[in-house]
Amino acid sequence: MQKSITVKRWLFIGFLFCISFKLNAQQYIPLNEHKYLDSLNKMLTSKNTDSLLARANFLLSDYWRLKDTIKSKAYLLTSKKQAQKYPFLKTAFYFYEGQYYTANNKKKAEDAYAVACAELVKYNNKDAKQLLAYSWFNYALVKRAEKGYEFLIDIILKKVIPLSESINDTERTSYYYTQLGTAFMYNAQFTKAETLFEKAILLVENKYPNSSTILLAYLSAASNYCYLIKTKQARAMLNRAAKILKPYPESIQYPLYYYNESMYYTSKQIPNRILENADKGMILAKAYNQKMLYQMLSFRKHEVYINSKQYDKSKDILLDLLSYGPLRSDENSRKSIYGQLAKTNANLGLMNEAYNWLVAYNKINDSLNDARLKEKINALEIKFRNVENQKKIEQLQIEKEKSILSAKNNRLTIWLLATVAAFLLIITFFTISYYKNKNKLITSNAMLEGEEKERTRVARDLHDGLGGMLSGVKIKLSGWAANRNSKTNDPELERIISQLDNSVKELRHIARNMMPESLLRFGLKTALKDLCESAITDDVSIDFQPYNLKNDLPSKIQFTIYRIIQELLSNAVRHANAKQIIVQCSQNEGTFFITVEDDGKGFDKRLLEEKQGMGMSNIRNRVNYLNGKLEILSDESQKGTTVNIELNVI
Repeated sequence: MQKSITVKRWLFIGFLFCISFKLNAQQYIPLNEHKYLDSLNKMLTSKNTDSLLARANFLLSDYWRLKDTIKSKAYLLTSKKQAQKYPFLKTAFYFYEGQYYTANNKKKAEDAYAVACAELVKYNNKDAKQLLAYSWFNYALVKRAEKGYEFLIDIILKKVIPLSESINDTERTSYYYTQLGTAFMYNAQFTKAETLFEKAILLVENKYPNSSTILLAYLSAASNYCYLIKTKQARAMLNRAAKILKPYPESIQYPLYYYNESMYYTSKQIPNRILENADKGMILAKAYNQKMLYQMLSFRKHEVYINSKQYDKSKDILLDLLSYGPLRSDENSRKSIYGQLAKTNANLGLMNEAYNWLVAYNKINDSLNDARLKEKINALEIKFRNVENQKKIEQLQIEKEKSILSAKNNRLTIWLLATVAAFLLIITFFTISYYKNKNKLITSNAMLEGEEKERTRVARDLHDGLGGMLSGVKIKLSGWAANRNSKTNDPELERIISQLDNSVKELRHIARNMMPESLLRFGLKTALKDLCESAITDDVSIDFQPYNLKNDLPSKIQFTIYRIIQELLSNAVRHANAKQIIVQCSQNEGTFFITVEDDGKGFDKRLLEEKQGMGMSNIRNRVNYLNGKLEILSDESQKGTTVNIELNVI
């Protein structure tokens, strides 16, 4: 029990000095940095569009922002110029500007992320939503000092993760769950953090087994297990992380690994291994400009020396931290170091120095408190001014509403009269249109009925009159030739008889087209089959496909359907030069469906509106006669035409 208490005390010494690190300084960079960097540089040297060049410069700026701020700024400014022609990239620039300022100017970073959040929401593509989620996350990070962890957790849960999940971005979603777990861990809610780390690992362990995302999840889970004194699980996480890092000895993630391993050895109470890992990590953290990690690793060494009562070495560590340039500008870091120097000098018996460091600590603490107080006062003042202004605005609004109401009443009266007049005009217009269309339909139907009657009469006259006469002439001429005494055949006579025979056939064919006998005798299905077969030639094949056709339809409707298909076949053969035609007819109770599809030349449907031939006009009239619908699918740039017709046959 005593050992467990001691371990927890060791782990929590310096806890407040590092709670912001993992939520501030992580970069989303692949582990194979050389390959990643080479691919980006190659994009810059290739002949790419400004769009691709801008994206490459964005990523290069982000890559160098911790290692070389001058390079990072140069890439950022170049990307800004290249993005000007692309609205989305112009907006994306603000995110990368925020990334650049995150480490050295929180206010500028906050402003840039705020613009990115406001503008990226206007785009509905995957890239925009991915960047919007990341912008909200980083905005919440820089606002955490002002609004606290509750604000950060709320943003991650309500905005960041839902956005990432909406585009199925599994890897980034895992990353955000890891960050959420880290937030709970640094608020000492280790059990909740454990659940979130497990979820983050489960999301990517199989899909992205060697990614920086799973590495961060393993290392974060290892930290949490150390705080829970679950050393076996912590070691397992560290082993997995080490396996991922092994192929990349120069990875910027190694300092973080060494920090977590030093925590593990803290939980195991092995001081020499803590120091060994802290030394390795500090060398790399300084090289990679990871100032917060450098501070955290230094405090790990400081803890070891404090616990072993080696106060002089502890003091050297703290003085080294003060001399480290990147930390001198951070007031919170200096405050922590001043406080530890006061305690360390007191332990060394150097009360005068301890007092001086305590004075320095109190001074910077008062300064920070004054700054926070001023911020709160300013916030209250702004809030007060807003309330006063709101009262004035409300008073003006009341007066404005009164005048608007008076004007509105006058306009309402005018609008009411205008609406009534417009309504009467609309009713009149639709009434006139209705009767015009009705008369037009009646006229069209009468014309179609008259046309069918005339066709019937002419077909009958041709068949019974002229057809009979020609047949009689042929019979008499053939009989006369048979009774001649000459035994030799007369070629001229045979040619005349053959011409008469062909004339009789052609006459009957015309009469059949005008009034198909098979339609009168055997019904629609047989008539359509005969129609299709009669149109088949050596060059044209027709596939007739009837489904559920009934012969109990009124004769007028059967004639109308027959004429529609007859006209469609004629158009396909004569105008489209089709070689293969499919005719499908089906009936479903009171609805009759026709589809005629050919492989001929397509045409521009707009021509039908500008100039419509008799054939298509007849088809439309007959479709309208049966209250049907007509759809033509064709394009002059493509082969083939499809006509779909739906007729009301009840």
